Amino acid sequence: MTRLWALLVAVPAFAHVVSMSSGELTIEGAHGRYELRMPLYEVTHVAHPETALLEHVRFAGARLVSSNCRSESGRDAYICDAEYDFGAPPDRLDAECTLAAITVPTHVHLLRVAMGDKHDQAMFDLNFTRATLRFRPPSAAEVAVTEMAGGFKRALGGAAQILFLAALALAARSRRELLLLVGMFLVGQAAAVFGVPFTGWQPAPRFVEAAAALTVAYLAVEMLLLPKAGARWAIAGVLGVFHGLFLYLFVQTADYRPGFVLLGAAVAEVAVIAVLASIFARMLRVRAVQVSASALLVFGMVWFILRLRG
Repeated sequence: MTRLWALLVAVPAFAHVVSMSSGELTIEGAHGRYELRMPLYEVTHVAHPETALLEHVRFAGARLVSSNCRSESGRDAYICDAEYDFGAPPDRLDAECTLAAITVPTHVHLLRVAMGDKHDQAMFDLNFTRATLRFRPPSAAEVAVTEMAGGFKRALGGAAQILFLAALALAARSRRELLLLVGMFLVGQAAAVFGVPFTGWQPAPRFVEAAAALTVAYLAVEMLLLPKAGARWAIAGVLGVFHGLFLYLFVQTADYRPGFVLLGAAVAEVAVIAVLASIFARMLRVRAVQVSASALLVFGMVWFILRLRG
């Protein structure tokens, strides 16, 4: 159990929930113009970002002609513009992105490519660093699968998210309550993704991370101080709203359909909660739940403080 405590205290140092960047590549003949956009707070992890960022985004057969990187504090963004020479008009694009290696392991980069009226896009993370873009409109099935996969991966994008799902599984005192907690959590997520656009509010990524940290801490407090409290399902719904803000930011960045993203995220979250709940039912007793909740409380508060300071 001492090792568990040490792990939970250490996780916040690298548990970014929101870590995304986007790139737009426009090809005209053999010439390519690329713009990379990354939140300023991500650049703090990168040594010499003016050269390192573009070194970790590569296009097969393209020669870098010129580049310029700058920060835009008013827009809280770091932007790199680059010009490429492909030698000849490409009929497809083989791209490689390893930005997760120099930012944080949960980093996601969305690349959009346009050549005339042809468009394609690809998503890169630590496990998927290569993609081939073919400049043809994707089918409806390909769109659905791609966007659901994006939601699936984002729901499990870091240790912090999995630990929250573990806290949700721990908070359930019966199988019926577990189903209710999970259902309300998913409803809360959907409410945030579909509702925030109507408010005109643009949540800052750092706020979303700090709020997510408090959701873990609050569930831990519920388990420790209010073990017999009722209406825990309502709390799960509210906490789902905070986690839905993260998916909302992802939908905005990726320009994906909210329904597909939410469906993919729900599949991932339900699967993980089911596995964790099964494990906890066999292994945990009252004392073990209290110790685990205490560890989650420490994790949540340390993570919250780091997100406020960092």
